[in-house]
Parts: sequence; C-alpha cells; structure tokens
Amino acid sequence: MAHITGEEKGRRSVSGSVGVSYYRGRMRVATWNVNSVKQRIPRLLPWLDERRPDVVCLQETKLSDAAFDEVLGADLAERGYEVAHVGQGQWNGVALLSRVGLDDVQVGFDGMPGYPDPDTLEARAVSAVCGGLRIYSLYVPNGRTPDDDHYHYKLEWLESLARAVADPSTTLLCGDMNIAPADTDVFDPEAFVGHTHVTPPERAALARFESLGMRDVVRERWPSERVYTYWDYRAGMFHKDLGMRIDLILAGDQVAGRVQAAWVDRKARKGTKPSDHAPVVVDLDEAPDGDIGPVVPPPSNPAKPGATKVKLPQTPE
Repeated sequence: MAHITGEEKGRRSVSGSVGVSYYRGRMRVATWNVNSVKQRIPRLLPWLDERRPDVVCLQETKLSDAAFDEVLGADLAERGYEVAHVGQGQWNGVALLSRVGLDDVQVGFDGMPGYPDPDTLEARAVSAVCGGLRIYSLYVPNGRTPDDDHYHYKLEWLESLARAVADPSTTLLCGDMNIAPADTDVFDPEAFVGHTHVTPPERAALARFESLGMRDVVRERWPSERVYTYWDYRAGMFHKDLGMRIDLILAGDQVAGRVQAAWVDRKARKGTKPSDHAPVVVDLDEAPDGDIGPVVPPPSNPAKPGATKVKLPQTPE
C-alpha cells in the first residue's frame, strides 16, 4: 500500500507519481464524515467489507498521519486500498482510500487560505486521480456564526476551491460541505434562521460550482425526496429524521452522466457508537445494488416537517 501523507509531502505539494491509472468498468465512490476515525474503526471496516466502495473520501479523521497509518494502515492494505491522508492531530483530517489507483496526489489546493492566519493551513482537502477522475475529499470550514471570522474564512475557502478546480468535467468534489443547498435540505428552515449552513452567501458560494458545470448528483436524481446525511446526536433527532443534507458529491458533466445510483447509507448511522453523519454513495456505470432509492433504509417514522419544534444547540436564549 502506498501511504501518502501531508507530513511527507507538504501541504501544497503534488506527489511525484509517473503516469495515471485508468479504471475500466463500474466504480463506487463514497464520502463519509466519520467524526474521529479511531472511534469509528469498528463501524468503518465492516462497512468497507459490506459496501465494497472503490474510492472512499473520509473527513474529520482527527488523527496525525502516523497515527492513522498505525491504527488503519494494515487493515486498509489487506482490503486493497492505497491511502492518502492529511492529518492534524485531534482536529480536522481528510483521507482518500482507493482501489482503482491513487495518482497525482495533491494536499490542499492552489490558493487554499489558512486560519487563523493565511500561513496556518488546516487539514481540510486532499485530492488524487482515481480511476481517471480527479477526486477531492473535502471538509469545508463550519463557519460557526455569520458574524464570526470563521464564516468569512469559509466563504474565502470555497471561492479559492472554485478557482482551483482545473477540469470540472472529470472532477468529483466529495465531502462535508457544511452547507445545506436549499431549504428542502434541512428538517425545518425556521429553526435555522440566523445560523450558518443556510445563509444566502454560503449557498451562493456552493452554487458557483454549478456554474462550473458540476452537478449535485443525489439531488439531481431525487429532486423532491426527503434526504438528509447528518443528524444531531441528541435523543430522537435521528429516529425522527430531523436532519440536514450537508454531505455532498458534486460531479462534472462527464462523470454525472455515468451515475447509475446515488444514495445515502442511513444504515451506517444506526446502531452502536455511530458517526453523526451517514455515508453518501454514488455508483458509476453500473449499480450493483440497483437503483435502490435516495436513503437506505428509509426512516421508519419520520416527523413531519415543521411538526416538531426543535431548538438548535447553538441557538441563543
């Protein structure tokens, strides 16, 4: 297994691989904010065995590169994955796992801003050519509150990313975008008034990728369905399906045309010690499980939108 890390390569460098591996046939791509990969190992490895994704984008690994390799390197190699990981200890952290090639690895992206100062680059982006496609694993800054410096950093970060995407048509942007694209992507728009993730500037920054020709393949396939990827840990939020859709896969035209299925693996959010996010899965060229719906399995008893008034944790009294 070729293990490429930010510590080895430097935050803005590109790996020195020779040639690019092109994958022929179907390809399953998934993205998952695991919210501490060490805590999620008992969930992650069985999920890899069950769903058998060819490329996996992970966010919030919360480990250094060395620690990631120590706790997962052997298990991932056994499953045939090459790994590119960019760690930051107990914060942030992104990874790419690929069984269809891992070429031209780039840590961060050209012009990526830092925080709290321009020279302090966080572990929020890694990309590589996998199966002939440029695939990004992204953990977009949260923004905190609309009047926080972190919010302006978020907008600058997204603007810089849009400028850095060299060939949108063969690119996949995968990850926790920390933006719900529309009101239909949150359980109750009124509950989010005054909060980040839903403000017009954030949504406009995300929509810029659409202007580049990139398509939100889950929403495109399921335009009017209730689809969420994140549910707060508080009791009942998941079971009532009071969530948000903030984990996205944006695909360039050439890639989006190959999509045969696009869905949220809600099963991975169930059970013992889950992440608060569920994986998003996209099947290219062939859907081994069929076109199985937007959320698998669907929630059994979701609350009706607006019927349950829930105050967000960060809502001021």
